[in-house]
Amino acid sequence: MPREPMPISSRWFQGAILTYIIGFTVLGVLAYLVYRDQPPMPGRVVAGDKVLFTRDDIVGGMNVFQRYGLMEYGSVYGHGAYLGPDFTAEYLHKTAEFLIKAYTGTSVGGVSPRERVAAELHENTYDSAEDSLFWTAARGDAHRRMVEYYRSIFYAKQTRGGAQAEWITSSDDIRKLTAFFAWTAWTATANRPGQTYSYTNNWPPEPLAGNFITADAITWSVISIIGLLGGTGLILYFFGRYDWLGWSEGETKPVRFRPVDEVAITPAQRAIVWFLFVSSLLFVLQTLTGGLIAHYRAEPEGFFGIDFSALLPFNIMRTWHVQLAIFWVSASFLATGIFIVPLIAGREPRGQGALTIVLLVAVAIVVFGSLAGEYAGARGWLGDGIWHWFGHQGWEYLDLGRFWQILLIVGLFLWVLILFRGLRGTLREQHFGNMPWMLFYAALAIPAFYAVGLLASPHESFVVNDFWRFWVVHLWVEDFLELFTTVVVAYMFVLLGVVRQATALRVIYLDIILYSLGGVIGTMHHLYFSGTPVAHMALGATFSAMEVIPLLLLTLEAWSFIKTGEQKTLERYHLHRWAVWFLVAVGVWNFLGAGVFGFLINLPVVSYYEIGTALTANHAHTAMMGVYGMLAAGLLLFCLRYLTRPDRWSDRAAKISFWSLNIGLASMAFVNLFPLGIVQLYYAVDTGYWYARSLDFINLPWVNVLEWARLPGDALFIIGGALPLVWLCWQALRYPNPRRIEAESELPRMLYTYESDPPPT
Repeated sequence: MPREPMPISSRWFQGAILTYIIGFTVLGVLAYLVYRDQPPMPGRVVAGDKVLFTRDDIVGGMNVFQRYGLMEYGSVYGHGAYLGPDFTAEYLHKTAEFLIKAYTGTSVGGVSPRERVAAELHENTYDSAEDSLFWTAARGDAHRRMVEYYRSIFYAKQTRGGAQAEWITSSDDIRKLTAFFAWTAWTATANRPGQTYSYTNNWPPEPLAGNFITADAITWSVISIIGLLGGTGLILYFFGRYDWLGWSEGETKPVRFRPVDEVAITPAQRAIVWFLFVSSLLFVLQTLTGGLIAHYRAEPEGFFGIDFSALLPFNIMRTWHVQLAIFWVSASFLATGIFIVPLIAGREPRGQGALTIVLLVAVAIVVFGSLAGEYAGARGWLGDGIWHWFGHQGWEYLDLGRFWQILLIVGLFLWVLILFRGLRGTLREQHFGNMPWMLFYAALAIPAFYAVGLLASPHESFVVNDFWRFWVVHLWVEDFLELFTTVVVAYMFVLLGVVRQATALRVIYLDIILYSLGGVIGTMHHLYFSGTPVAHMALGATFSAMEVIPLLLLTLEAWSFIKTGEQKTLERYHLHRWAVWFLVAVGVWNFLGAGVFGFLINLPVVSYYEIGTALTANHAHTAMMGVYGMLAAGLLLFCLRYLTRPDRWSDRAAKISFWSLNIGLASMAFVNLFPLGIVQLYYAVDTGYWYARSLDFINLPWVNVLEWARLPGDALFIIGGALPLVWLCWQALRYPNPRRIEAESELPRMLYTYESDPPPT
């Protein structure tokens, strides 16, 4: 039987494939350059006639950094959490101070101590023939002092600044950890062979060490701004000149949504209410951990006088906060995918309900097993052979142990299998570029690209591991989850009769082409200063600037999307009013959080000073929660509307949740994170990056006022925003939609009727 052709030109399909081929070909070349040009890890580091540490010590120190969850307390190369220091910057600054003091009073050719230290630190003394790095005796003394300094920090008898007491008790572990920090600081100053800047493009900014912003960073920042302004002008011209998505085409007949009691629910659809309930509980838990780690910044020594860090230290709470954000959003997406498949296919094969329950159990095991493992690993309770598998893997966003990571990937592939079983008949009938196939491709990309995180290895260099980690952070979170959500939302509006399928398909392809054009290669904007070659900065800066352009276009198109829906929907207060308002919020936050705030920190000239500050957190919160969180809440409301008995539904609870989440997020951004980030940026330029990331800065009285100012918005976000979603899920569990249908039965494929249609029988 011939397949149903595409309702739009096949050039959209071809353009999407070409975009991915070009993007991933470039990423492949950049991956090769990372392996070829990564900073060397010397076999031994020698000061005078003594070996300070070896390559095994550096790798072992990186493993200590992972095992105890230090990346969720402080950071390296600016990547990680923001309560503790950036260990690269801290080690470098303290070493430079010690060397200047050691050289004060001595004179070598009229060179001042500061000039001598800067020259010494930037001289690359690595001998590849001997596989050895040679330091002066004074630098060796500085390193030994840093070992004692970190012993006093991590073996402290009292909790300090949200860090647990007696965090790392092994002297050998602290020695190795300091060796790892020393290696990152060496890469930050030692000039690349044949260049006048370091392996990290002279990051961090540190005048004492002779680290200043490079010409490349300034040049590519200017080129990024030119590209952004030019691209924005073209987008505004084409948006005003052409109706290229076809909003004005075709049927304008108004529609009426089918009442809830006329929409039959399949076994798999009934089962997802448990998914949604678990998702809402995880959301509440995530907000509570977020509130606690925010409070650690306002009151580093306790929680209203209570020392919570002894039981719930910052690094573990921050780990849970990040992981729970991924878990609750993903659970909502998984549930929505399972919910809409029977509506697309018109039937549900037998066994889908049972498979959905199996998937839920698997997800629950991964979620709670990994959270427990992360706690045990970061507390040092797991042995050398198992911490990486069952404890804290140690990479931000990939904190869960390798066993739980693999189990999660298997669970995601099980979800793809559930979707495929439901769509199998429809896929056979459709062209490979039509909407059912796009849903399948988007779903398949989620486990496939999350699995890239398995390439991060405890035996590889941190530079290589960070490269693969950001494939997950950027490509998985910011590209392929974006693709899946675009397909699901487009399908949702087609099923509701708001837009034509051809228009929805164009929206999907436009998203693929525009997002991927900038987003795939733009992944490199995370890696300007992580030991990658300057090519990564050039391409990352240019293409990440382009990411703002599709956000602008799709925000403008979103208003057409909503306007068309209003014109075609008869009911002013229809079934999905608040679900649609959450989608409106997604468009607003997408442009503001991912676009404006993202572009602000993506410029190399800004990122050089602000990476790892509250400006990064501001972008992360407004983009992650503002886009994926709001979307997950909207999809949850869409599904719950059909799963709940009509007389037990509460639009009031949905309204309270909508406004509380959006006002709370706006307060978080504009009252706390953005102004705090601007202040940190100022101090990073004026005093030093190391100081802007220190506890001394956080404890400045007026900075502390900004931290406390976040409390009312956070309380509103938790109480008014998250809890009503739990209550709505509970209502669906207690009072389910009574209209049910068994597997294999025929289902109506649309959730609407036209006004002129006869009433449904």
